[in-house]
Amino acid sequence: MLIGLALAAVSMAPAQSVHMSLPPSVTAGSAFSIPTAGSGKAVLYIVGQGQAIRRDVQMGEATMFPAGALYNAGEYLAILVNGASTESAGFYVSPAPQPETLGFLAKPSRLPVGIRGGISGAVYVFDTYHNLITTPLPVSLELANASGTMQSHTITTRNGVAWTTMDSAAKEGPAKFVARIAGVSSTRVIDQVPGDPCGLTITARPNNGKVTVQTAPVHDCSGNPIPDGTIVTFTETYNDQQSTVDVPIKQGIARVDMPAYPGAKISVASGVVAGNEIRWGGGK
Repeated sequence: MLIGLALAAVSMAPAQSVHMSLPPSVTAGSAFSIPTAGSGKAVLYIVGQGQAIRRDVQMGEATMFPAGALYNAGEYLAILVNGASTESAGFYVSPAPQPETLGFLAKPSRLPVGIRGGISGAVYVFDTYHNLITTPLPVSLELANASGTMQSHTITTRNGVAWTTMDSAAKEGPAKFVARIAGVSSTRVIDQVPGDPCGLTITARPNNGKVTVQTAPVHDCSGNPIPDGTIVTFTETYNDQQSTVDVPIKQGIARVDMPAYPGAKISVASGVVAGNEIRWGGGK
C-alpha cells in the first residue's frame, strides 16, 4: 500500500526543482543521509527491493537513516512530497564488501576413484544480509583425500560465483571439499568408492563331483578392493548350452559350485568387465 501511494504521488504531481541530494550509492546496512533544501514540512518515501520507508522531514535539513535501514541490494526510488510539489530520483544499494556466508554446491556426493574432472564445486559469496557480492573476490577451493593427497585451486568470482572441477583420487575414501574466502569457509564431503573390477581371474578345483570356481581377490585398476555385495557373473558353456550364476562378493572374493562337465568352458565377468576363461578337464 505504501509503495502504491508513493508511486501514485509521483505520477500525479508535476516534478519541481531539485530539493534533495541523494548519494549515488549506499552500502547495504550502512547509515546514510539525504540532505534537503527549502523550508517547511515534507514526506520522504524510499521504496524498492522489498523495502519501503516513510519519513516526515523538515526541509533544509538532512534526514538521517541509521545502520540497517536499507539492507537489500538493488535499485531504490526516493520520493519527496512537499505539499503540491513532488520530486523523485533513484539510487543504488550495493552489497556489503565483507563476505559473511558461502553457498557451496559440490557434486556428486559419491563417485568412483580415478575420474578426471569428476568432482565439481560452485561457490556463491554473500554478505551478512544475504546479498550476492558481485565484486571480484578470490576463492580458495581445496579437495583433501583420505590418502593425504590434496588438490587446490584459487578462482576469482565472476558476478558473485566461482566454480571449478577436481579429479577423484586413486584411492578410495572420503574427501573433504573446502571453499574459503576472507576467513569464511564451507565444507562438503565427497565419498570416493572403488571403480569397476579390473583383471578378474578365476581358478577351479573339483569338489565332490562338482567344480568349485572362485575369483582371486577382486580389485579395481588402482588396487582398491571391490566392496562386498558387488555381483560377479559365472558362465558355464557345455554342448551348446549355457548357464549363468550371479554371486555377490564376500570377503573380497566370489565363489560358486557348478556342474563338472568335462570340456565345459567357464568364464567370469562383472558388469562390462570380463575375466579369464577355463576349460574344465581340458586345460585353459
